Amino acid sequence: MRFLGNLLWILCGGLISAIGWWCAGLLWCITIVGIPVGLQCFKLSSISLNPFGKEIIDEGGAVSCLLNVIWFFVSGVELAVGNFVIGCILCITIIGIPFGKQFFKIARLALFPFGARVVKL
Repeated sequence: MRFLGNLLWILCGGLISAIGWWCAGLLWCITIVGIPVGLQCFKLSSISLNPFGKEIIDEGGAVSCLLNVIWFFVSGVELAVGNFVIGCILCITIIGIPFGKQFFKIARLALFPFGARVVKL
């Protein structure tokens, strides 16, 4: 069932979300200081491609908090708003509600990605 959900997910906007994460990762990797942030973007793009059967666990510390503040103002708002808007559009229909909920999960992750770990259920 997860496979079918993830396949439909890619068609309903998951690929657009993943491309957003990849673009943010590429922009961060332009600078040497931003390479760790860019690598985190590439890791988190995996949940944008197949979110069903995965959960996000927050394990942040002081460094994660500092990076999240910088991330919020530089890249986080754009990714979060994009995922939130797609989630709202999908929640208009009853069939789209599970996909919309996944977009809301990714929007929250887009605001504060550092200190977050993605685990399979």
